[in-house]
Amino acid sequence: MGRLIGLTLVLSLTLAAQRAPDPALTDVDDVAGLPRVLLIGDSISMGYTIPVRELLKGKANVHRILTNGGPTSNGVEHIGEWLGSGKWDVIHFNWGLHDLKIGEDGVRQVPIARYEKNLRELVGRMKQTGAKLIFASTTPVPNAEVHPARVNSDVILYNKVAAKVMEEYGIPTDDLYSLALSNLATIQLPANVHYTPEGYKVLAGRVAESILRELAGKQTSQR
Repeated sequence: MGRLIGLTLVLSLTLAAQRAPDPALTDVDDVAGLPRVLLIGDSISMGYTIPVRELLKGKANVHRILTNGGPTSNGVEHIGEWLGSGKWDVIHFNWGLHDLKIGEDGVRQVPIARYEKNLRELVGRMKQTGAKLIFASTTPVPNAEVHPARVNSDVILYNKVAAKVMEEYGIPTDDLYSLALSNLATIQLPANVHYTPEGYKVLAGRVAESILRELAGKQTSQR
């Protein structure tokens, strides 16, 4: 009986944890006088959202879209509501890891030509806000069988297309791919595209640096 009660309690706690909202997907109240930053991205960006907020506490109001951004096709559909009507000083964004997911038919969720077209549309829309834009390169896929299926050679190709688009628009790239690749064995979960808590802190450090750099540049240009 005692063992049954214990198992029931563990199951209840597990279900409660699964129902608990991800703290990254809760909105924050602005601190008056601080610049406003928006993070857009998938579950990788969700993982570094909280540590980025901690690193930029007292320096910026760090918001994020209140969902997993998914592929560029999802971004094109929802970018208007994500940007809202408020003023953004910096938008740090990524799409890619969902776009290159391989279906059972061997086709990528968003083929690379469509990915480029969608990126251009998304960048054009975000530039209308007047915010400084930062693109985060898509992080590596490990050399293992992952679910859903992805391969790192696609990450390289999609990042190359994104880099071309960003260069044309004069948008800096936050090279999270290279940062993660050089630390992959210690910061990424085994056979998984996601990261350990310490791994997300490593990514967050780079993200926070890139945001502060653009904020400094924006303040200088406004003087």
